[in-house]
Amino acid sequence: MQVAILAGGLATRLKGLTRNQPKSMVEIQGKPFLGYQLELLQRGGIKNIVLCLGHMGEQIKRHVGDGSKYEMNIRYSAESKPLGTAGALKKAEALLDEVFFTMYGDSYLFVDFNRAMSYFESQNKLALMTVYKNYNRYGRSNTAIEGNLVKKFSQSQRTDDMAYIEYGANIFKKEALGLIPENQSYSLDDLFLKLIERKELLAFEVKERFYEIGSPQGLKEFRGYMKGTE
Repeated sequence: MQVAILAGGLATRLKGLTRNQPKSMVEIQGKPFLGYQLELLQRGGIKNIVLCLGHMGEQIKRHVGDGSKYEMNIRYSAESKPLGTAGALKKAEALLDEVFFTMYGDSYLFVDFNRAMSYFESQNKLALMTVYKNYNRYGRSNTAIEGNLVKKFSQSQRTDDMAYIEYGANIFKKEALGLIPENQSYSLDDLFLKLIERKELLAFEVKERFYEIGSPQGLKEFRGYMKGTE
């Protein structure tokens, strides 16, 4: 199984911490966040990684190298201008398998990758979104599901039936990248809406909360979580 990690964001909410380093390199207890991410993925059976880089991405490349210290094969796709989360996948298309996972570079996710992939392969859809029944606890809920499909998704226009939040791990068939325009900024949010319109976006519920370091509060919570696992 392959995971594309979207690590090209500018991390504007972390201010001073990311002035001279990418968000993935923020240290928690002496280790870059990306190290925790990769170790969690490795324990989950993931061996093949594509890192989609942007903002100061060379620092990530120097630290991680070819991935051998994580017992992984890691390759890189670097953007010279911001392409957005979906645009970064489009740029990395030549490196991606016919079916692959994605996750964000600031997310720490407890996903059973084998179970998610088995479910995805049993359905005939272009993509899968992992969701968590959030009830606005960890960020505002932004997703409604109906049956086994995502019915609504919006970061800004919330409705009462949105009990779920996008968890942060997704599965795509490579052919879904055909919905992304070439060489321009395009977000996964936009791609999700296209897939929902076509009834091609499966929902897969995850029961355990996620952690993220994209905000000062999220970083504080993740530090607390890691301290509690010592």
